[in-house]
Amino acid sequence: MTTGNAASKATRPIQRLAYASTVTCAAQASVYGKCVAATYTDVSKDICRAEFLKFKECLRDAMKKR
Repeated sequence: MTTGNAASKATRPIQRLAYASTVTCAAQASVYGKCVAATYTDVSKDICRAEFLKFKECLRDAMKKR
């Protein structure tokens, strides 16, 4: 039993998430980030909810694909 193979399988989902959040969903991440940056001094619940939900949905769709 090799630990290298098990380790590579364990890191694969996180690598896919990193790729999805920086490449596949870059536009949604940028919009969400701009919203957070624009409102960070006046934080309130759900202030960037719409942007977050679009980013979340994009990530969810990207992670489903294999």
